[in-house]
Amino acid sequence: MRAFVRIVHVVVLAVFVPTIAFAQASITGTVKDTSGAVLPGVTVEASSPVLIEKVRSVISDGSGQYRIVDLRPGTYTVTFTLPGFNTYKRDGVELTGALTATINADMKVGSLEETVTVTGESPIIDVQSVRRQTVISGDVMKDLPAARSYAGVMMLIPSTITQAGANLDIQVTPGMLVFGGAGGRNNEARIQVDGLNTGAAFNGAGVSSYMVDISNAQEIATTTSGGLGEAEVGGPSFSIVPKTGGNKIQGSFYQSNVTKGMVGDNYSPELQAAGLTTPGKLFKLWDSNFGLGGPIAKDKVWFFFQFRDQGSHRTIPGMFANKNMGDPTKWNYEADRSRPAVAAGSWRNASIRLTAQPTTKHKINVFWDQQQPCQGAGVLGSDEGCRQSGDNEIICGAAGASNPPCSATAAPENGTYLSGFGQRVQQATWTSPMTNKLLLEAGFGTYWSQWGGTPHPGSNFTQLVGMTEQCTAGCAGNGSIANLAYRSGTYRQNFQGTIGWRGSASYVTGAHSMKFGYQGGHLIDNQFTYTNDQFLTFRVNNLLPNLITETINQIPLQQRVRYASFYAQESWTMGRMTFQGALRYDRAWSYFPEVTISPTRFLTSPIHFDETPGVTGYNDITPRGGLAWDLFGTGKTSVKLNFGKYLQAAQNGLSYAALRPSGRLTTTVTRAWTDMDGDFAPDCDLQNPLATTAAIPAGRSATWDSVQRASPAAWTTS
Repeated sequence: MRAFVRIVHVVVLAVFVPTIAFAQASITGTVKDTSGAVLPGVTVEASSPVLIEKVRSVISDGSGQYRIVDLRPGTYTVTFTLPGFNTYKRDGVELTGALTATINADMKVGSLEETVTVTGESPIIDVQSVRRQTVISGDVMKDLPAARSYAGVMMLIPSTITQAGANLDIQVTPGMLVFGGAGGRNNEARIQVDGLNTGAAFNGAGVSSYMVDISNAQEIATTTSGGLGEAEVGGPSFSIVPKTGGNKIQGSFYQSNVTKGMVGDNYSPELQAAGLTTPGKLFKLWDSNFGLGGPIAKDKVWFFFQFRDQGSHRTIPGMFANKNMGDPTKWNYEADRSRPAVAAGSWRNASIRLTAQPTTKHKINVFWDQQQPCQGAGVLGSDEGCRQSGDNEIICGAAGASNPPCSATAAPENGTYLSGFGQRVQQATWTSPMTNKLLLEAGFGTYWSQWGGTPHPGSNFTQLVGMTEQCTAGCAGNGSIANLAYRSGTYRQNFQGTIGWRGSASYVTGAHSMKFGYQGGHLIDNQFTYTNDQFLTFRVNNLLPNLITETINQIPLQQRVRYASFYAQESWTMGRMTFQGALRYDRAWSYFPEVTISPTRFLTSPIHFDETPGVTGYNDITPRGGLAWDLFGTGKTSVKLNFGKYLQAAQNGLSYAALRPSGRLTTTVTRAWTDMDGDFAPDCDLQNPLATTAAIPAGRSATWDSVQRASPAAWTTS
């Protein structure tokens, strides 16, 4: 059985256990006559410009209750009609997120030609759902002083925690931030677009570097408790409801800029004395966003197009260009203080959403979002790459990116570069209210991402042995930077994909509503990590060599995870009480495609692994349930109780990856080294794990510290 997160009991606003429900609001209530008797058979219509079909209608049941589901965010008019009674109309009902708005009606005997119109405050308390949700409208989002990314608005969710465990702060540039909820795992949150997951294939499988266009969102619903059958895990969720085009051409433009003259400076002699040789500086930050929507065929097909260009340039405190960068004859780091290290990155995103309503009972959405990065720059003196360094800087990567830049202890040549494919999201969804009681839904989505980071274009860094400085203080012999890594770094060419699909059927009467659904996914993780073609790293202490690390690390890593889930849930309203319950079945498994590890300097023969099963199948049944109580019957005060068992997410990691055969390889060995002649060239046979012989001067190198087999260049599994 997969480890479960917890059994949770929640009263009113306590604890956070979310749902991954799609952003579907609903309107419900009870219809009575003036004597208080319930009225069955009343036609209840919800109309709004945001509904493509304009009107959605149901009939009240034998208890006088009705429920209209799958309503998009917007303002509605609810109309009640029954022969022999006046028409009752309620205007200005505003729906957000997955709110269940309670609209009751008291109908008077009279003719249909007479209409009683009531205008009042929209319900803001959901008294018929155990879900705890906060909704941020697109208009509010535009006014927030935060980056236009999910990480920039996370501080609006109480008790959110980031993976690093630090306090949450306003993020000034978009990027990936893994987070969770209080009391749970710090990587179990979920980011969705149109009800489909856009998370990575690993590390919780719920968040990725995908930059959701929240500037052009209809609204953002943040759910923190009350997950029923639709909920996969136990962390908070961001559900982005995107804008769709309408019958009018409408657009918006947003521009935000920060320059270095707009940023204060608190660099003081005390900070300098504490070791901060140079402060960090923000040179520029920008975000340009344009959105446009309208009809392709009026009342049939609509579009919404978005383009965004965003990025930032900022310095890396304490790091400068290496004057010896790329020189195979030099082994030390020498700072060029005329060129401070800079993290420079940008993304250009373009997306298109097409919405079609071929009939009044079928709605189809198709979405394509392509996001291309320019993270880092070509090497100094080269015109290669998507960007080049300026005269008084050296660009060594991008801040907050999946490709690491240089740092205060990593020289610019150890930074990385990312451009090209970037990432892509593709989605298709279908919704069909077959009758006024039966709603069918289906969706399919993919997320593809290139990540990791390669050497700077035009560089020769992979031809050079990497260096690490062991000195922890002073280090006057090698750039005066403790624990410095330089000369060449670790690079990655990684690709991941998340494929997800869902389907559900909802059956709704007045007092009862039932939903049956299926969710499935396929998580793809391909990684390739490499260093230099010498397959060596030297460790030095104040530039005096003392250790050699030999590696065979050009090993492709391939992992796959599949999961499938079925759930059933019901909601039943009895007077002021609404009872909700669900049962969910999850099955998850993993495997590893066949892979061949090619020969390298220290691996003379290839190693082949056939396709290998990992987890052959976790099978879990988890119950969830709760109670919502309209305390005074006014729709303004609700007491909620919910409980549930929630599983750890299926992902390429943890037990799902534990049996990967290449993971049992020892990929590095070390040997002590004293460079007697100071030429940074080991004089022993590095492919021989045995002790040095008399033919090799003693003291030049010693035996391997870690050996798998006592034969030259022999590597095997442990």
